[in-house]
Amino acid sequence: MAGILAMILASGEGARLFPLTETRTKPAVQFAGNYRIVDFALNNFVNADLLKIYVLTQFKSQSLNLHLRKAWRLSNITKRFIEPIPAQQRVNKNWYIGTADAIYQNTRFIKQNSPEHVCIFGSDHIYKMDVQQMVEHHKNKGGCLTISAIRVAKEQAYHFGIIEIDEDGRVIGFAEKPAVQDAKTIPGDPDHVLASMGNYIFETKTLLKELYADAKNINSSHDFGKDIIPKLFANNAVFVYKLSDNFIQDEPAIAYWRDVGTIDSYWEAHMDMLRPNPPFSLYNKHWPLHTYHPPLPPATFSESTNYVTHITQSFIGAGSYINGATIRNSCLGFRSHVYQDATIDGCIFLSNTKIGQGCRLTKVILDKNVEIAPGTIIGENLEEDRKKYTVTENGIIVIGKNSKVGF
Repeated sequence: MAGILAMILASGEGARLFPLTETRTKPAVQFAGNYRIVDFALNNFVNADLLKIYVLTQFKSQSLNLHLRKAWRLSNITKRFIEPIPAQQRVNKNWYIGTADAIYQNTRFIKQNSPEHVCIFGSDHIYKMDVQQMVEHHKNKGGCLTISAIRVAKEQAYHFGIIEIDEDGRVIGFAEKPAVQDAKTIPGDPDHVLASMGNYIFETKTLLKELYADAKNINSSHDFGKDIIPKLFANNAVFVYKLSDNFIQDEPAIAYWRDVGTIDSYWEAHMDMLRPNPPFSLYNKHWPLHTYHPPLPPATFSESTNYVTHITQSFIGAGSYINGATIRNSCLGFRSHVYQDATIDGCIFLSNTKIGQGCRLTKVILDKNVEIAPGTIIGENLEEDRKKYTVTENGIIVIGKNSKVGF
């Protein structure tokens, strides 16, 4: 679509996903075996045929840059591109201070492309959106900014920018991460609020004007939610686009959206995918999920005289070898090797893991290149597990990259 430029914010440190973000930025963390978190935002643009995309990177970006190069490289014959832009301190000596500052420091790329509208999207959520439908809504309303939004439970309001709208969908109130008791609920629905998804479509002239003014404000935190939007909607036409209005053929649910910014939410999103009737489909032929697939053989399942392989409600990545093990409600990434008499339940393995004979793992996340010694039991005694591993409030255990456990 002519006149549309996308800028995807992929510079987040992802401290709440530690230790999965110990060596990589949050958008580069693997998800559902085959994918990286950033793939979902990119697919939302690629499947909408919006292919002028800059991906803004900053923290621990090597893994992300490598993935973008392998999975998302476009031919330079046309004017379409997916291009990573590292933080370069072009306009000052600061790294990105906030979301607005990240775009401000890269306004030269907006000017080079001369778009009519700029899409500014986050990169760390699991959802599907035909962005072209949001663009059409933005153009039809004729406002200077459109914010994508989703209905969430009121008790979660403190995580989001909370929006009030009139009958025409125009923003009449905005509060960034308010206390739960102060959050304005949806009229007629006292248990839910309308929350910003952190995705914006700006009219370009307005965006540049606001970014330049914000950059001069020494009292600003240089963030769209905290600074730009509260100032803008008061005197300008700012509208909301609801994710529930977005239609994708054959998708099993309306408005599935997950923030995977914590270990618990990351685990829960995987469990959503593994349900018998999942709210988010990895198999929708009308919305293919592009990513990089390494050259690996199919997963192999074998048995011996004494041990039978039994797998239910699970994803098993290519190159994996399962020999006489039981696997339930789990996601095993590329090159996951699980040996005889092991039981894996509610687990997520990123890739290249080896699980020895007789192990029992329950609600365990393993980063890349982890090896578990035969007979190791993890997840059945959280008190003991906390002495050795990262364990969340909800009892999810995380073992960091390159670990060897029980040897």
